[in-house]
Amino acid sequence: MNAAAEIIDAVRQVGATLRVEGQSLVASNASRIAPAIKAAIREHKPELIAALAKPVCKVCGAADDLWTLDTPAGDVLLHQECARFLRKPEPAEPSAAYEAVSAEPDGTGCRVEIVELPQAQRYRKVFGVLQLKPPALVPVERWQQCVEDGKRFLAAWGSQAEALGWTTAGLFGLHTPPERPHPSYRRLSRYDCTGLIWLLEGRPVVALTEATASIKGTTVNITVYRAQQASAGAERRIEASSTA
Repeated sequence: MNAAAEIIDAVRQVGATLRVEGQSLVASNASRIAPAIKAAIREHKPELIAALAKPVCKVCGAADDLWTLDTPAGDVLLHQECARFLRKPEPAEPSAAYEAVSAEPDGTGCRVEIVELPQAQRYRKVFGVLQLKPPALVPVERWQQCVEDGKRFLAAWGSQAEALGWTTAGLFGLHTPPERPHPSYRRLSRYDCTGLIWLLEGRPVVALTEATASIKGTTVNITVYRAQQASAGAERRIEASSTA
């Protein structure tokens, strides 16, 4: 290892860095650098500038023997042994608003609208997928109503639901159909597995806690959706009470 490489390594070990700005060397966290290292930096300034101006590994910051890795964000220079430490990009979240027409299911034309949801980051991916087409064994009209109810709920309550710990299953979950469902099987009739949004059917939520959602009816009735955690999983039931 040459003098410049040794100095750069010594600087990094104390939690500082060197960078080139024009013909100058600039140090971050310079107070951590010992006087002897500072003297060596001044003595070997030209070699350090030349070394720091060279391409370096994206992961470890060292030069030489670099590979070019093609990534979704563009080409990245790194050492072969450092590739496994490269941070993987996060999956893209639904963000663009657009309209399209789908011929599913069974040839029924469905208007699909994807909207941007700046709140409730936890639910964006699931809700974005839900808007693409109806889940299996769910009537199209109930799916369309669920999408509209989901938009309203997430706009009004999304951040609070996230803070209170409501899961995507608690909001949008459905019963997993059997492999060969009986003709009488109704997926949305399994209230123990059905998420809150499927049960709104156009009614607004007027109060939300970590365990309950109060749903305003068309009359004076308030329906309470109660999410209870059972040992075998999430058990949910609907309770109705009359209020003035």
